Amino acid sequence: MSRAGELFENGRIQDAVTAVRRLIAGSGKKYYVKTFGCQQNEADSERIAGMCEDMGYLPADSPDEASLIVVNTCAVREHAEKKAISVTGQYKHLKNADPGLVISMCGCMVSRASRAEQIKKSLPYVDFTFGTSDIHLFPVLLSDRLAGGKRRFELPPDNPPIVEGIPVRRESGFRAWLSIMYGCDNFCSYCIVPYVRGRERSRNPADVLREAEELIGAGYRDVTLLGQNVNSYGRNCPFGCDFPGLMRRIDAIDGDYLIRFMTSHPKDATRELADTIAGSRHIAHQYHLPAQSGSDSVLRSMNRGYTFDEYAEKAGYIRRVIPDVTLTSDIIVGFPGETEEDFEDTLRLLRTVRYDMVYSFIYSPRRGTPAAEDPAQVPDEVKGERMRRLLELQTGISSEINEKYYGKVLRVLIHGKSKNDPGMLETRTEGGKILLIPDDGTEAGEFVNARVTGTGAFLLYGERG
Repeated sequence: MSRAGELFENGRIQDAVTAVRRLIAGSGKKYYVKTFGCQQNEADSERIAGMCEDMGYLPADSPDEASLIVVNTCAVREHAEKKAISVTGQYKHLKNADPGLVISMCGCMVSRASRAEQIKKSLPYVDFTFGTSDIHLFPVLLSDRLAGGKRRFELPPDNPPIVEGIPVRRESGFRAWLSIMYGCDNFCSYCIVPYVRGRERSRNPADVLREAEELIGAGYRDVTLLGQNVNSYGRNCPFGCDFPGLMRRIDAIDGDYLIRFMTSHPKDATRELADTIAGSRHIAHQYHLPAQSGSDSVLRSMNRGYTFDEYAEKAGYIRRVIPDVTLTSDIIVGFPGETEEDFEDTLRLLRTVRYDMVYSFIYSPRRGTPAAEDPAQVPDEVKGERMRRLLELQTGISSEINEKYYGKVLRVLIHGKSKNDPGMLETRTEGGKILLIPDDGTEAGEFVNARVTGTGAFLLYGERG
């Protein structure tokens, strides 16, 4: 039996929740969760918040008023780790002022033994850590520490379990993350994720479907299915349901909502999935297909498992069967060994596929990955110059694509008041594009029609239509 199974069987987790409730009953103690990283980290933090409230804590608006602080860390880039450590260091003065304050760190960074050991030695005010696959242990670790137990630094097990039934406090009342799987088996040479989130584990489709039904029944309008590689959902699992099959089951739920997904690996992107999206009622016509590079040589070095031609064929099929699709991608500039010819192949990919938008990143070595040990690192000035050229090309393509929306009436979802443009509401199209319209008091979470009256590379402007 797994460690999680043992804990649930003997009731340790529920006992821990009950113990914390008793310890803080009537105290009005508050919790604060600081999140770094991707959408999966955000989803994890919503579960951490859910457990905090299940144990009797109230949400705090800032760390200064909290009795419990949890820092959910990211390990994708060195900068993200340093930022998490720096922010946690700023809480030292809070601990000095209130020795009863509990500070915890969790997530991808602390799933690495070297980082957990560093935190143990250099951040003595951190009470305990736990990794991405040990979120369910949070009440046990907290209860033990509140009862006077020693500092603990949990490392993920070799075969992490999938634990259902963890309470969730969602940040939004109309948008939701829905994790369908965890971990990754791809081992791209630049990526730390398989080392900190473990190997792929897919949730049972019945559990996913039940959560989707609950969200849609509660009025959620925009639900994003999450996984490091959603395309491999169900692989080597006994329940006989792959990702397109899961999407069709969710799409069959009655309601007024959109389903999105991320992230999709090109090597596993099938025509069946594109056909499923094209024939659906609720799946958004939006497809994020990270290419990372257009060079076959660089793609081999990255261990991506496809070529320029294979990727371009899949992207072309998606555009043919979903003509109004919003197609986006990730690109890494300056990967070790990338020549000028390799980079030109990446620009050629942009011209061939014509993405609506590209999320581009300058390569930075990630300790613990094969690419970081490659001696053929590209000079920073070369990376910067290539990034400038890529952005210039993609900005032009994005502008041309968005110009075609001028005058069209689109169904959009209100997200709320624009933070950068006073007097405007930020909305999202079905394809995920940001469209700003005048603020007429419409509440977030409502679908409305808007006519596009202005376009730019990264924004659309409109009015109620």
